[in-house]
Amino acid sequence: MATAASFRPEAARSPPAVQPPALPLSKFKVALCQLSVTADKARNIARAREAIEAAAAGGAKLVLLPEIWNGPYSNDSFPEYAEDIEAGGDAAPSFSMMSEVARSLQITLVGGSISERSGNKLYNTCCVFGSDGELKGKHRKIHLFDIDIPGKITFKESKTLTAGQDLTVVDTDVGRIGIGICYDIRFQELAMLYAARGAHLLCYPGAFNMTTGPLHWELLQRARAADNQLFVATCAPARDTSAGYIAWGHSTLVGPFGEVIATAEHEETTIMAEIDYSLIDQRRQFLPLQYQRRGDLYQLVDVQRSGSDE
Repeated sequence: MATAASFRPEAARSPPAVQPPALPLSKFKVALCQLSVTADKARNIARAREAIEAAAAGGAKLVLLPEIWNGPYSNDSFPEYAEDIEAGGDAAPSFSMMSEVARSLQITLVGGSISERSGNKLYNTCCVFGSDGELKGKHRKIHLFDIDIPGKITFKESKTLTAGQDLTVVDTDVGRIGIGICYDIRFQELAMLYAARGAHLLCYPGAFNMTTGPLHWELLQRARAADNQLFVATCAPARDTSAGYIAWGHSTLVGPFGEVIATAEHEETTIMAEIDYSLIDQRRQFLPLQYQRRGDLYQLVDVQRSGSDE
C-alpha cells in the first residue's frame, strides 16, 4: 500500500522544478488590448500603438497584444505581412514600433504575434520586450493550428508556416513569463514545463474561432491556470464577421485557482486588471499539489533542460 512518504513528488519532474525568481513587483496592472484588425497594415500598427499608450497611461506595467494583429489571419496574408525581425528597421515596422513604445513608456510588452520571415521560412512569432525596449524573448508558435471540422471550419497553418522548436520563458520586470501562441494553449505538457521552469504567468496571444472559441477558449485557460496554480493571460483580436477567419475574441485574465478575474466580449476594447502574485503562494498552500505528485508512478521530462548544463 502506497503511503505519502513513498510518493516522491520531487521525482515527478525531471530535472527538478526550478523555484521562481524573486519578484520585482508582487502586484501590478495588466492590459489586454483586444484590437480590431484590418487589411491596412499601417493602420493596424498605428492603432496598436494608440492602445498600448492608453493602457500605459492607465497604469499598466504589462501590456498584451493579440495573435496576428498587424494583418488578416490567413495563409494568403502570412507571406504578404511577414517581417524580417532580425533585419529590423523598414523590414520590420511592427517589431520596431513595439520596441520603441515599450522603451518610451517603460513597460513590459508581450507583442501578440506577427508573421515572421526568416530565410525561406515563415513563423507565427511572439516578441517580448522589456521596459528598456530590448527584445527579451521570441516565441515561434510550436503547435501549428490545423483543423478540419466538416461543415464548421477547415484551416491549416502548416500550409505556409513552420513550427517553432523552442520553449520560451522570459524574465521581465513583472516576473517570469511563459509564452505560447493560440493552439499552444491546448497542450498541458507545455504549461507544466513552463511551471516547472518557475513561471509566474503564462501569456497566450490567440485567435480561437467561432467553433472552438465558445467550446474551449475559457475552458483551456482556466484548466492551465488551475492545474499549474499560476496566472494565465490571453489576448485575442476583436471579432470581424466580414473576415475570412472570424475570431471569437474574449481576451481574459485567469487566476491561480482557475478563477476568471477579467474578460472581454468580442468588440475592440482594452481590459485592465490586477495581477497579485501573493495569490500563487496562497493557493499553493491551500492545495499543495507540488507535494502530492506521484513521482513513484509518473514523470514529466524537460528534454531541453535535460540536455543542457542546467
